[in-house]
Amino acid sequence: MPLDYRRFNGPDDSVSYKRFTPDFLKSYEELLGDLLEKNNLKDEQASDEAQRVFAETDTISQAKGSAYVEIKNTKVVCSVFDPREIPHQNEFSHLGQIYCEVKFAPFSCSSQRRPPAPDAEDKALSEALRQAIEPAVCRHLFPNYQIDVFAYIIENDGSCLAAAINAAGLALTDAAVPMYDLITASSMAILDDKMFVVPNEEEEELAMKSQESKDINHGVITLSMLSELSQITSFIQIGSLETDCVIKAMDILEKECKELVPNIQKVVVRNVIKNVKRQQILHESAKEMEEILDEKYNLWQKSLKAKSYLCFSLSFFSLLA
Repeated sequence: MPLDYRRFNGPDDSVSYKRFTPDFLKSYEELLGDLLEKNNLKDEQASDEAQRVFAETDTISQAKGSAYVEIKNTKVVCSVFDPREIPHQNEFSHLGQIYCEVKFAPFSCSSQRRPPAPDAEDKALSEALRQAIEPAVCRHLFPNYQIDVFAYIIENDGSCLAAAINAAGLALTDAAVPMYDLITASSMAILDDKMFVVPNEEEEELAMKSQESKDINHGVITLSMLSELSQITSFIQIGSLETDCVIKAMDILEKECKELVPNIQKVVVRNVIKNVKRQQILHESAKEMEEILDEKYNLWQKSLKAKSYLCFSLSFFSLLA
């Protein structure tokens, strides 16, 4: 695997310093108790903290459309480029394709340094992102063409896939790609009877840890949907969950996705207003430039007529002489 020679790289057999801390030796019950105490939760309650989302468009000037999304401490920037012909395609495709690539910044994860080359997690997230946003795009309008979507995770503190889906949907909207509806996503970590909406990295790791009892619900769910059409585009479950628990989690996640829509719509409307004002400024500047050019053209015509009259008079007097 290629190394990042610009920075100091530890030996291949090095381990994280966290393995030698007291928290690494704690049992599952101790970690769960510390987590509940940190979040000020009781054993019977669930974490229903609302999503703190910040979104912005036009963050990458070279891309056709781009978006930056923050969900709590997770930060993702996404770029969308113009459609291009599908490479290495011999047969005609009636539906366009979506190519997605998800990459982590080397400093994005607090537990370990990410390698510069894509690994299995990057490829899995790329495929999950493609499956989530593909049903939202009108692919029949650009047959035999491909749209490239690149998501770059700057900081990962949990719910990185949901943040990448929200950023990709906003970037596609900014790029004026035809879509059926705005796509939003949310995730949840489940620990027995406790549910953490938009979990952080610590909650996700604890939910994914194997427990002694197999009857206890534990896992992470990510759901993306088209809220106006009430259609789910992607549902990803990792872990062991009962059917009733999954149904309850889906209801909560659908509500969270619908609550995200007004925030995304505000960002889109703000972007449209900004583009309209920019077009007006460009139109006014072009009109002023046109008036200046017309004035210069009129002056040039007057000077040309004066020169032609002067030449005619000089030639006439020379003939008389």
